[in-house]
Amino acid sequence: MWTGRVAVAVAAAVAVLSLTAAPAKAVEPEDATVVPVQITGDPAKRFNLVVLGDGYTAEDMPKFRAHLAEHLNDLWTIEPFKSYRSYMNVYAVEIPSGESGVSCDPSLTSPRRTTPLRMAFWSGCREDGIQRLLTVDSTAAQTYADLAAGTNAGNRQILALANSDTYGGAGGAYATASGGNAMSALIAPHELGHSLGGLNDEYDYYQRGVPGGTYSGPEPESVHHTLLTEHEMKSQKKKWWRWLGERSESGGTIGRYEGGLYFSKGVWRPSQHSMMKTLGYYFDQVGREQMTQRISAKVNLIQAHTPNDTAVGDDRVLWVETMHPARHRLSVTWTVDGRVVQKGSDLDLARLRLKKGLHTVQVKVTDPTHFVRDPAIRAMPALTQTRTWTVDTDIATTPEHVPVDFTSSTPTDKPVGSESVVYVETTHPTHSEPTVRWEIDGRRVRGGDRDIDLARLDLSKGTHQLVARVGSRSRAWTIDAQPPTASYELSEAAHARPGGPYVFDGPFTMRLTGEDDRPGAVVTEFRVDGDGWFNYFGWPTDSSAPWLFTAEGTVIDGLTHGRLGKGRHTIEYRAIDRAGNIGKPAKFTVTLR
Repeated sequence: MWTGRVAVAVAAAVAVLSLTAAPAKAVEPEDATVVPVQITGDPAKRFNLVVLGDGYTAEDMPKFRAHLAEHLNDLWTIEPFKSYRSYMNVYAVEIPSGESGVSCDPSLTSPRRTTPLRMAFWSGCREDGIQRLLTVDSTAAQTYADLAAGTNAGNRQILALANSDTYGGAGGAYATASGGNAMSALIAPHELGHSLGGLNDEYDYYQRGVPGGTYSGPEPESVHHTLLTEHEMKSQKKKWWRWLGERSESGGTIGRYEGGLYFSKGVWRPSQHSMMKTLGYYFDQVGREQMTQRISAKVNLIQAHTPNDTAVGDDRVLWVETMHPARHRLSVTWTVDGRVVQKGSDLDLARLRLKKGLHTVQVKVTDPTHFVRDPAIRAMPALTQTRTWTVDTDIATTPEHVPVDFTSSTPTDKPVGSESVVYVETTHPTHSEPTVRWEIDGRRVRGGDRDIDLARLDLSKGTHQLVARVGSRSRAWTIDAQPPTASYELSEAAHARPGGPYVFDGPFTMRLTGEDDRPGAVVTEFRVDGDGWFNYFGWPTDSSAPWLFTAEGTVIDGLTHGRLGKGRHTIEYRAIDRAGNIGKPAKFTVTLR
């Protein structure tokens, strides 16, 4: 999608357009309703995604809720949002509009509508605008987002959804997307790649159907565009040299592919296709690394800790509370006078029997995610933080009566997936470490001191009960260990056997359907001949229509969809449920003659 966050002069006008507002109109937020959709912690300590709806009347509000649910359902299947979902709160701001729809949708001759956020296609109803550039009034958006208490410009990202079935969006300071288009749920993460991640478009065109020219500028500032050859990247240790040669998360191999920044020649990108070029694919490793840093930078890795503004005695327990990624554990390491003594969230100084005098104790919290390879990014506060205490053995700590209890945890109101990391935090007595006991289906299991990695337990399929106990208190979660399934339906083949191979003499269609043992939408994906997994959203012009494969593909609005090529092909398919479980892929073969 078009964005104002690009590093080339040709897109400077777009930056202005994406933030251009219609003539000012008094904002009246008193009728808006803030709905907490996902709460993982205090908004002051979380990254807050605030989703605004525009052009939805009171009668349209169920449609807004359905659009939002679809967007989030897809977002949580995409890394790094999937792994760092636990860092995020999500708030919906339901804003009843006096008119249904948004301005200039789908053409410049379409009505100009009076809506709270004044969203509009055509770069804000401009004759020289871009049809699918969907603008929002930034002042109005900020006013309504401020209704989500505890959020502010520093700890949130605004996403505005328009009541429209037309393909469109933008990724300036605030991300926008149409709510009801077949590809809408994929537009939003792309635009968040711009607004949140600072990523650029990898399109090799400026206007669809018109090839871009040849880039003649300097080395781009963009982390995922370059003029360097692979050899130069390696020898100079620049750009994505650490990822070269690896299988791309979006298909193919990380390398050097010509085209990007709206130019078809003279500039190169890391992958044949990624989310920043083709909606439906994942971020490749280069984009994912930057997105991981940007999301993590919105929170403090260390959320709370034993006060360290004055010296402490050696008879107490030091503690830290950290963030908890949803798919892996953080590394927490304690040192005393530079020597590693323990890992974990608490350190009982009394057990160390320190020599008389002063000592320096430090805790280092690091996110070991394999999404990041750049040491400079790894060393940033987003992924590495420390806290230091001076310990004086002559200080005696006054005991405090602190009841042992839970203070926070992974939300218990919805099932967790079988590969999730579930966490709890507890109170902090001055002289003891509360012990957390974990049970699954009534049987004691080993976990960490404050979390448990379910993926290590290799749980059997089905439903399980997880319980954490500390003192006389307990918290419980339902574990959804039942993977979803996907099935396919093809149009009639010229020749076929059950399960394939199928032979087609011309175009054919494929419909994927996902099923799960629990309510809620299931995301289905497919990939062709081992390429990247591609989100199945129906057909670009109609989400209820099946995917159409042809030898040369179908051109829709300047883009080619469903190009398969003649010959024999293997199509794999799978499903992902709301808890994050990924079903085992199945496959069939087709021959297109």
